[in-house]
Amino acid sequence: MKIISWNVNGIRAVQGKGFAETLAKLDADCILLQETKAQVDQIEQALSGIDHYHLYSNSAERKGYSGVSLLSRKTPIAVVNDIGIVEHDREGRVQAAEFEQFYLVNVYVPNSGQELVRLDYRKTWDAEFLAYLQKLQSRKPVIVCGDFNVAHHEIDIARPKPNYNKSAGYTQVEIDGFSRFIDAGFVDTFRHQHPDTVAYSWWSFRAGARGKNIGWRIDYVLTSNPLIDKVKQAFILPDILGSDHCPVGIEIDL
Repeated sequence: MKIISWNVNGIRAVQGKGFAETLAKLDADCILLQETKAQVDQIEQALSGIDHYHLYSNSAERKGYSGVSLLSRKTPIAVVNDIGIVEHDREGRVQAAEFEQFYLVNVYVPNSGQELVRLDYRKTWDAEFLAYLQKLQSRKPVIVCGDFNVAHHEIDIARPKPNYNKSAGYTQVEIDGFSRFIDAGFVDTFRHQHPDTVAYSWWSFRAGARGKNIGWRIDYVLTSNPLIDKVKQAFILPDILGSDHCPVGIEIDL
């Protein structure tokens, strides 16, 4: 099974950049999209030409903001949006698809914002999202994919020192929040397979950062520990264009 996660930074924007052809090339069984920035009907219209997938979307109340979508070749047993906490659920950041052997969770974690104005909120979010994942994990293994908006280690960010505790996505609060997912039994599949590889999944649009590979690894595929030995390949695809993020994914035997 091939699972791809991609923050597309606007489903309608990426639609005009060869998106259908890219999806065909990726040839994944499940494609999880974040930051769709559209309402459900707009997403359905944007993806109307994508065949052989069942489409499920969760949109924010605020138009043109946040949002996640799942494309799955196999019909899930069920798909549930949100985590049951109103403060978080207004922003359309989570969906969970149940399959026979596992849950597949799509997440777009809140950014702590300019001048870290949402850092306190982010701390609460991380704790409550982890509690939600642990409930799922108590029933069956979980694969959670998405934009976690944090570089976990120095190797995951091109310029760690000037960003540490100054930039959203690389504060100790966010690093500790992500570490708690790992401590709870979720495995960072890419870092598990590539412990010393420098690879990024997001680059600022400013100053030619992508061309210079001045990036951050903030997009992840995590699996419950019992699944990690079934992961045959974990990868990042920086050559896939269309967004300021690139796709990340795994191939797993299930």
